[in-house]
Amino acid sequence: MRNLIYAITTTLDGRCDHTHFNPDEKLLEYFTNLLQDTGLLVYGRKTYELMVPYWPDIARTQSQTKAGNEFARTFDFLPKVVFSRSLERTEDGNTKIIRANLQDEILKLKREPGKNILTGGVNFPSQLIELGLVDEFRFVVGPILAGEGRLLMEGISLPRKLQLTLVESKPFESGYVALRYLKQ
Repeated sequence: MRNLIYAITTTLDGRCDHTHFNPDEKLLEYFTNLLQDTGLLVYGRKTYELMVPYWPDIARTQSQTKAGNEFARTFDFLPKVVFSRSLERTEDGNTKIIRANLQDEILKLKREPGKNILTGGVNFPSQLIELGLVDEFRFVVGPILAGEGRLLMEGISLPRKLQLTLVESKPFESGYVALRYLKQ
């Protein structure tokens, strides 16, 4: 069975607003490596619309740094699933919209053969965490105190405390730290 991995960048005070971050080459390489170990990207509408068409446009124009362009190409290549009741259609042929039962559909995707499934964002992954569907957590913590913006796990309602085991940590020269946790 494929694992569902939740990855997000957060500030030291738990803020997840993407406008607080300016990833350097090493962070982009880290996330590219994560994408290369992924067989499917799963998003809610909001995160999907933040990522697409931005990264596919970068993949097409190659208008970023070497690491940014590689991330964009890797992202653009991967199949994507968007869970949404309001999204009418997608611009690429690489994305499928699902409107059915979240838990049933994720379990079905996890049973399919292939590499792991990756998700990101705040609202949609919170639902996956509440349902007990996330197997691995990747938090990249930046050396920033933002004081404003969306909080990580804001509004999440767990049926019981979720205990995680730290299996890897990777500091970056920029002060960011990548933390990898497995669900116990």
